[in-house]
Amino acid sequence: MEPPDDHYDSPWKEAIEHYFPECMEFYFPDAYADIDWSKEHIFLDQELRAVVQDAKLGTRFVDKLVRVTELSGEESWIYIHVEVQGTRQAEIARRMFVYNYRIFDRYKKPVASLAVLADEHKQWKPTFYSYNLLGCRHTLEFPVAKLTDYDENLNELLASDNAFGLITAAHILTRQTRKEHQERYEAKLSLVRILYQRHWDKQRVIDLFSVLDWLMTLPPWMETQIWKEIETIEESKKMQYITSVERLGRAKGITQGIAKGESRLLKRL
Repeated sequence: MEPPDDHYDSPWKEAIEHYFPECMEFYFPDAYADIDWSKEHIFLDQELRAVVQDAKLGTRFVDKLVRVTELSGEESWIYIHVEVQGTRQAEIARRMFVYNYRIFDRYKKPVASLAVLADEHKQWKPTFYSYNLLGCRHTLEFPVAKLTDYDENLNELLASDNAFGLITAAHILTRQTRKEHQERYEAKLSLVRILYQRHWDKQRVIDLFSVLDWLMTLPPWMETQIWKEIETIEESKKMQYITSVERLGRAKGITQGIAKGESRLLKRL
């Protein structure tokens, strides 16, 4: 039996929206240090859609445009792209280049372009795009965070209080346990236990569990066992965070998803 498909884009999108400062601190500490985090950061989804809607540059997984304030007091825009598929895409560097100049051209705002690469190819790390024509050279260099660079630091990730330490660990473990049901079950349960050991507030535990649950899909009977373990943990710690109502809602969503998939399959036959 094949394991359920791994769906990476939705959990990454939610994680960046909920914990953007921690994302920047974890993956791009130099940029993080120049931002005044006492000021509000604002996601510019409408502005980004207006810029990229007609760009035919391959599948986009997670793209975010964010307005921040630098410590100098200057307002700045950050374009962050998360490439979360398992294969290399030659056009990613060009995509970064095109979106950068499109945003600048439309809004007259310099943009810091950053990329998180979650593919499995350790040596593939595009960091610039350029062209040279008749003595004219145009180049965009952009910082890249490569998740495979963290493979040897799994214990440090699991000990990190940064949300993206745990998320990166979950992504690595998801990749390592593909088609290995029991190993993934044990890894997921271990991460769930860490959530409750950190004494984080309820919403943070729920948010991060949602990311783990999206990433580390398991066969239904194993998911049921995970829920039983969660109930045991919550009873022992007197922490009713992930309620039975949420569990039923998730189960309903999974059932609806399976039904839709079966319906599409029947239509093809």
